[in-house]
Parts: sequence; C-alpha cells; structure tokens
Amino acid sequence: MTWRPFLLLAVLGLVVMVFVSAFEPAPGYMDADAYYAGGRQLATGLGFTEPYLWNYLDNPVGLPHPSNAYWMPLASLLAAAGAVLFGPGSWTAARVGFLIVAASIPPLTAALAWSFTSRRNLALTSGVLAVFSAFYLPFLPVTDTFGLYMLFGGLFFLLLVRHVSNVTPAAFLLSSFLLGILAGLMHLSRADGLLWLLLAILAVAFVLKKPDQLRPLFTVFALLVALSGYLLIMVPWFARNSTAFGALLSPGGTKMLWLTSYDQLFAYPASQLTSTAWLQSGLASIIKARVWSLGLNLGTTLAVQGEIFLLPLIALGLWHLRKDRRVQLAGLAWLLTIGAMTVLFPFAGARGGFFHSGAALQPVWWALSPLGLERLIEWGRRKRGWNAAQAGSVFRTALVALAVLLTAIIFWTRIIGGNNGQAWDQENIAYSQVNKFLLSQGATCSDVVMVANPPGFYLASGNPAVAVPDEDISTLLAVAKKYNAVYLVLEAGSVPADLLTVYDNPNGQTGLTYLTEIGRARIFRLPHH
Repeated sequence: MTWRPFLLLAVLGLVVMVFVSAFEPAPGYMDADAYYAGGRQLATGLGFTEPYLWNYLDNPVGLPHPSNAYWMPLASLLAAAGAVLFGPGSWTAARVGFLIVAASIPPLTAALAWSFTSRRNLALTSGVLAVFSAFYLPFLPVTDTFGLYMLFGGLFFLLLVRHVSNVTPAAFLLSSFLLGILAGLMHLSRADGLLWLLLAILAVAFVLKKPDQLRPLFTVFALLVALSGYLLIMVPWFARNSTAFGALLSPGGTKMLWLTSYDQLFAYPASQLTSTAWLQSGLASIIKARVWSLGLNLGTTLAVQGEIFLLPLIALGLWHLRKDRRVQLAGLAWLLTIGAMTVLFPFAGARGGFFHSGAALQPVWWALSPLGLERLIEWGRRKRGWNAAQAGSVFRTALVALAVLLTAIIFWTRIIGGNNGQAWDQENIAYSQVNKFLLSQGATCSDVVMVANPPGFYLASGNPAVAVPDEDISTLLAVAKKYNAVYLVLEAGSVPADLLTVYDNPNGQTGLTYLTEIGRARIFRLPHH
C-alpha cells in the first residue's frame, strides 16, 4: 500500500478524536483525573508529587505525597509535555499528545492488517474499525493509558513481521532492542506492562525473524539486548521509586494481591491487607472472587474487545492464522493478561483493569476481523454459491456500518448522557458546586477535603484532598485527624458500607457537623484539631 491511505486514516482518526474531545471538558473519572493532575504538577515544576491521597496503600505520611505510588507515570509525562508546550493550566493542551497518539492507531492497525494479509481492502477496513473504536472511543482523547497501550501493542506486533528475507544480525539486534524499549514503555504506562517484558523475551527467542545460520549464543546476546532496551526506559523510574519509597516498584501494587473486596482498595490502615488475612477469608471466598472476576472479564472480551459482532470474526481470523507465531504470541498475551487480571488482581481486573490492559491487543483484533470475514465469505462461496467479490464489498460495508452505529450509541450514552446516562463532566460540575459552597462557608484553598475522588476534587477546586476510607466513623475521624481534613463530602453511590448510616442520618453524628446537601452529596465539617 502507498502512504496515502495511511495518511487518510490518520486524518480521519484525528478528526473523530477532536470531535469527541469537544464534548469532554474534563477528564471525567478518577484515573484520568490523576494522570492529568500529575501532568500539571510536573508542568508547573512541582515534580512527582501530588496534593491528594486517593488510597492509603503505602501508608502515606501526609500531603503533599510522592506521586505514582499506584499508577505508573507515562500518561502524566505525556500530559505534562502538552502542558509545557501549549500552556500548563490548559486541559486542551494536556490532551494534545493523547490526540496524536489516538490518531496514529488507525494507520498502525491498517499496517498490521497489511502485514497479515497484503490485502488493501482488508487493511483499510481494519483501519476504519480502529477509527470507530466503540467502547474505547470515550477514553482515547483523555489523559489515560488506553491510546498508549494500543500504540505500543500495535508496534510490538508490527515489529515481528516474518516475511522478510535475508535478515542481518544488526537488524535482528535492533528489533530485539526495540521490543525491549516497547516493553519498557508499556511498563512505564501500566504496572501490568511488566508482562510485556516476558512477551518480548519470548518474541526474540521464538517469533522474531532471525539471520540464517544463527548461533544459539547470538540469540542469548539478543535477549540481553532486549533486556537492555527495557532497562533503558525503566531504570530511571526504578531509581526514583527507590528514593521515594525505598523499593523499585510502587508499594501500592503488592497490597493489591491481598484484597478480599474491591472497597479494600480504600482501607485504612493498609497494614490490615496481608496474606494471612487473605487466607483467613477462606478458600471458598477466594475462589468465588476469581470466578466472579472471570465472568466479568469474559464479558469485557465479548462486549469491549470483541464489540459483540466482531468476536466471531476475530476467532475465525485467529484460527486461519493459527500457525503464525505472531498470532500465537497474541493469544498467549491475552491469556496472560486475563489470567493476571483474574487470578492475581480479580477486583481491580474486573473493575477496569482488564479493560485497560486488554487495549494493547486491540489493534491485533481489529486487524484480524476483516480476515475472519473473508473466511466466512469463502465458506459462503463454497457452500452457498456466493459471489465472493460482491459479498465481500457488501459485508465489509456492513461491518463498518455496525462499528459506526455502536460507536455512535456509546458516544451518545457515555459522553452526552443520553438515554438517562451520565454526562461526561457531571462529576466535575458537582465538585465545582461543592467547592463554591465551601468557599461561601469560609473555606480556604489550603483546607483538606475528604471525598470519593480526591484527584477530581483537586482539579475542580484547587484544594488538597484525601479519600473517604472504607471504614467506620471512628476510623474516618482518625484519618481526618492524621491528614488535617477539614470537610467531609459523602456522595450517593460512593459511600462505604460502614458509613451509610452517616449518609442516611446526617444530623447528630458524633464528631461531625452537618452543613448541607448539594445534589446527592452531603457535606460535613470535621472537628478542628
């Protein structure tokens, strides 16, 4: 294929992303809030610090707190780059890099499809499927890792193109090094990106095209080259973590292994999250949580990754190319990802982790879908006498039309708020209203507020914020005392079970002064310390 179709797909992708971004005046949810807030901190010279605590997993001393004790930093670095170039206080500026990344995914997907089939019409169909990305669409223009993971995952498999003759040792080593770089970038994007170092090692050993008459010792050297690429990206971050936390990896991640419910992510103190407590919850409870998580993750596979109507076509494409080692590696990557997000991190995985981490493989699924459709058409030609050329044109058009329709429905319900959905910036508006009330009560910009989404409240108000702990009122008051919180905001739908009585009966609660209700949020003054 010439460069023109790729350019056209990039332009179409950028137009769609810019259009969607116009309806997203705020990050919209806590992950994106935190990445954006981290980018603003970096752009304004405050470094890897954050004026909020959204969990207590690393037993934080106080505010400000070293950032990225849970999430990895690359999305914040990309947001900071946009803010530095175009304005540190601008949400639009922070998104520039994410829009460029999102626009690169359709041509990358088309290139990957071309590498599988060498069919222009199939490659273009794959690229258009990436433009109209259904459930991923709302999340690509905001400050999150979806686009980064798609970009790096697509490049990872594109590097493994096998129909190349006369590979030189230098080219083999360069590809190994680049695979290591990509694994490092994926780990710098998300904690589960560490899995991609293992996949890079397997790719170098078994998938990457090697020079003729290659000695085994040279493969070992190539593996070390891949590892050096990974370390080139990650060693600076390991050094920072060692300085900030005394450990190479963020301390919050290991505590996640011992959760017995999702809400324990907000437990205080985090010292209660231990392997002993996890085992004491009982084998039946442990298995039940993982069966529950597997069910939701398989639902994500069907609805999000497979977009429902694409899943059978993806399966046909996988089967047709089952002897292609790249496809085998993609299948292994999916198994490792769903395994980690079901067995090791069932609660985080089911509540969005698998949705996030599965994005790395989405360009592969889009690339295989039109190929699967071709296999279906070939069956129709043999069994039903279809005109293959005519059926191909009709079915590919219908495939794209379904993708556009599903994407439009998701845009309407998830972003605009149609059909009784929640508008994208509803939380930001609610927090702005709460902040306006607090200012009328004499609150200052340094008063710490306890809320469900501390990064989001910080962005809406400028105030430092801490999370409402998943504990009872006495522990809440102890947390408020430790972190000097002045106000408490309890929001319907986000109230911990042990605090429901406080929300339902706000007057006369010991240690709390009930102020008012704004929307579905009830606001309290905490005792002075």
